[in-house]
Amino acid sequence: MTHGRSRHARLIGAAISAGILIPAVAATPATAATPTVSCTSAEAGLAAKLKKDITAALANRKGTIAVGVYDRTTNTTCTLRASTAFDSASIVKVTVLATLLWDASKHGRYLTDREVALSRAMITKSDNASTTTLWKQLGLTKIRGFLTAAGMTQTKPGANGYWGLTQITVTDEQKLLKLINVKNTVLSDNARAFILKLMGQVVSSQRWGTPYGAPAGITVAVKNGWLSRATHGWRVHSVGLFRGAGRGYTITVLTHGNSTMNYGITTIQNVSKVIHRDLAAA
Repeated sequence: MTHGRSRHARLIGAAISAGILIPAVAATPATAATPTVSCTSAEAGLAAKLKKDITAALANRKGTIAVGVYDRTTNTTCTLRASTAFDSASIVKVTVLATLLWDASKHGRYLTDREVALSRAMITKSDNASTTTLWKQLGLTKIRGFLTAAGMTQTKPGANGYWGLTQITVTDEQKLLKLINVKNTVLSDNARAFILKLMGQVVSSQRWGTPYGAPAGITVAVKNGWLSRATHGWRVHSVGLFRGAGRGYTITVLTHGNSTMNYGITTIQNVSKVIHRDLAAA
């Protein structure tokens, strides 16, 4: 009997040290609460309206959806799943261009004609080969250097040249858009103007997403990303900068778990439409 008990104890001890019993003895975790839209604003009533309308626009939409909004004029911010990580797909191309310009400025030089051509193809047509060329030219050290300078601490560059698998969040994409939108010490005025120019010249077939519902008189700068993988289905993302009529605001919508690319586009456009409408009315 004693021998049996000690052998049993030894087996339990081995199982615990191997971590085998952990799931059995761990308390059942409480069901995680569904994240809700959070908004703040200096404009009376605007935060509550945006929260209500964004929530309604996303009701019954499948997949994981993250949203960021910042409007300078009314000091309005909205977030949903601000720190949830997504595969970047082509959204990272804006970061690649910003890194290229930041690094060139550090070395006191302008972009070469070749770099300008590669940048134009990368942003306006979402050309992957151009992106790969620039990603390799820059290397991870420079890319990480820019992310540090930009305070984009949640962004993790894709390994082994897979730039489209860079991990991004709404928080960091909104930081990047703010650097492009507002004078700062990271990106020069010339760099900001060049990024805005290219994002304003994206081919018509790729101008879906966050620009949907933008009011007349607003200048639109956009970059979208889309990628299908075995897990989480389609990743469909859109970032946009909107300027003019005395306004300056940015919208980021990141999604995955979409059954098709078009399903993700519809989700993004549903939410973007109400954001534009509410900000225009403020």
